[in-house]
Amino acid sequence: MSDDEFETLRMRADADRVLVELARPAQRNAINAAMVAELHAVCARIEAQPRILIVTGVGPDFAAGADIAELRERGRDDALAGINRTVFDRIAALPLPTIAAVEGNALGGGAELAYACDLRVAGVSARFGNPEPGLGILAAAGASYRLPALVGTSITKQVILGGRVLDSAAALSCGLVAEVVADGAALTAACALADRIAGQSPLALRLSKAVLDADVPHPLLDDIAQAVLFESSDKAERMTRFLDRSRK
Repeated sequence: MSDDEFETLRMRADADRVLVELARPAQRNAINAAMVAELHAVCARIEAQPRILIVTGVGPDFAAGADIAELRERGRDDALAGINRTVFDRIAALPLPTIAAVEGNALGGGAELAYACDLRVAGVSARFGNPEPGLGILAAAGASYRLPALVGTSITKQVILGGRVLDSAAALSCGLVAEVVADGAALTAACALADRIAGQSPLALRLSKAVLDADVPHPLLDDIAQAVLFESSDKAERMTRFLDRSRK
């Protein structure tokens, strides 16, 4: 799929990162089946050539939810297929760090897409919430297991059961976002964060992410990952440069 074949996304691929913009501004970037398919296509490219991913939205909102008109028509078999969940899980499993640059509303499926990213930066007017129970459904695309890991069970229950919407200040205080910036500056901040990440060893980043995302205590996994890195030429070159600088 070439870039001009995307209908719901804008994508720019550079040597070290891929920028994806959710591009349904008239629908507040609501996530529909076409967008899910195109996000899968983006994931396939990044899996084939690992790079940092930045996700943002076109217009004033990140994504104000899933497409309700589509959701209303979905039945049991669609739910069991995990249509939105599977692509968010795939984004979460990408080998290198992923960043959500959030402006405005990140609600429902939009919030779950942001939760699936490793890091989030937000404009001051950003809002995160999961109003799915008010529509008679479950927040089933990752909120039930990602949000507790990010902010704890109590705040997760406030959001999902109590209908609380987290503004940028609350999102920062509970650790959901790494940084709050002026409205309109979230993408710039995300790109600066990507610049810092890109300066690190790609292999070390990839193994660090795998270790951090492991489900159980993993001291042996840490040792094995470190053993791989100790044998890498990148490690030797980086440490040599560090020592050379420290001697000057």
